[in-house]
Amino acid sequence: MQRSVRTLGVRNGGTATASSIPAFVPETMGEACTGERCYRCDVRSQSLCSSLPISELGYLDRIARRQHGPAGATMIHDGAPMNFACNITRGAVRLSRLMSDGRRQVTGFLFPGDFLGLTRRQNFPFNVEAITETEYCLFGLNELDTLARDYPDLRQQLLEMACRELDSAQDQMLLLGRKSALERVSSFLLDVFRRQNRWQGTDNIVTLHMPRGDIADYLGLTIETVSRTLTRLRQDRIIDIRETYSVEILTPQGLQELTGNS
Repeated sequence: MQRSVRTLGVRNGGTATASSIPAFVPETMGEACTGERCYRCDVRSQSLCSSLPISELGYLDRIARRQHGPAGATMIHDGAPMNFACNITRGAVRLSRLMSDGRRQVTGFLFPGDFLGLTRRQNFPFNVEAITETEYCLFGLNELDTLARDYPDLRQQLLEMACRELDSAQDQMLLLGRKSALERVSSFLLDVFRRQNRWQGTDNIVTLHMPRGDIADYLGLTIETVSRTLTRLRQDRIIDIRETYSVEILTPQGLQELTGNS
């Protein structure tokens, strides 16, 4: 049975405007950010805002809209017009697609500092769903392009983010096409660890907000295979599973050697 996902409607002055904004928006396009809020943001150094000096954050504030999504909410629907970009500031997000026969493919996960919507497609090719309570900022692409013309550092940052999105897609192709189950799970744990560590800076702990079924759908494996592989890594003293959603990497180098990467 297909899992139902909570979706909140879009209202802008009482009129739905699904062609210009995502499926999940509280009551309006959202609350305009203030310079002080951006300054105090925990992931500012890892996100788009890092390309602007503190004294000029107000220019980005004018085009940004801060959003909040509860766990389980669909933030953006598959097929929604891609005329805005999204910067995750808190929480964990899942990207997924449903095939015609109901099968699901998880295509990625986003964490604080990750950016979405730079590929210049006509429409989003996936659902964007909040795994946990999530906060994010929206930027209209036309407004973002205008601002990037005035700030070369911002334009360079956008280019680097788009390149990282492309690199991630290429890594996923290799993972699904050639790697064994052990290599896939090891690669996944190491990737999440590195991405979380860039802003959390927390020793060797990986927080797996997503359930095992999400991990299985992302890696192209069964839930049973994911569980067996995690157990094997634990028995080999590569990782320690502290609790359901917390994994400690005991030997990062050992995990790296199991990824199959050169």
